Amino acid sequence: MATVDVHQAKTHLSRLLAQVEAGEEVTIARNGKPVARLVPARTLGRPQPDVFKGQVVVPDSFFDPLPQEVLPLSEGG
Repeated sequence: MATVDVHQAKTHLSRLLAQVEAGEEVTIARNGKPVARLVPARTLGRPQPDVFKGQVVVPDSFFDPLPQEVLPLSEGG
């Protein structure tokens, strides 16, 4: 893992991004103390619309109106 100071990071950002794209992590330090890390961005897979199908059950009572004593709490009161 490479460590660079803030000035180097600003000056050589494109080069540092190329290193990160190649799988390396880069730490950015200010006055010798680490303050940030450049790491490859996660790529999200395709959405799986039915991934939880059959695993989550919502009871019909979920759609019932809230009791009067609870209603003010849901309205920020």
